[in-house]
Amino acid sequence: MDLLRRLVGPDGLPSGRVALFVDGPNVLRDEFDVDLDDIRAAGRSLGDQLSAARLYLDEHATPGLIQAAEARGFEVVVTSGDVDVKLAVDLTRYAVEDRADVVAVASRDTDFKPALETANAYGLRTVAIAPGSYGRSDALQNAATHAMTLDESADGGD
Repeated sequence: MDLLRRLVGPDGLPSGRVALFVDGPNVLRDEFDVDLDDIRAAGRSLGDQLSAARLYLDEHATPGLIQAAEARGFEVVVTSGDVDVKLAVDLTRYAVEDRADVVAVASRDTDFKPALETANAYGLRTVAIAPGSYGRSDALQNAATHAMTLDESADGGD
């Protein structure tokens, strides 16, 4: 609840610009059974404006996945090879260019720890979103100012 107290405006509702970055290859796995709508809802719950909702995929992504993500309001970024570098650079740019008040990364990959630490250093609130209880990364959770787990937030949602 500490995060919610820091993110609420005078009307008691979540406030701030939220940039959501989703590591597709690490989150959209059969063993996690993650729904894109749940990821987007988690991002929306962190502020009053979702300024970015980006899903990063590699070149093996199917056209059906890309189309489904776009239909759910995600900007799809397809990279050749590993998505980590592009996602980390984009997250860091949002921090240093003051394009968000909150940055959230949905992943279990510890490669994003330096990007979260940079965002923290620029005064942004950072959130590590785990795809499931056994998909949590202690390193990401410890680097972020808040951590949430999709299966828990979906169970406790409205």
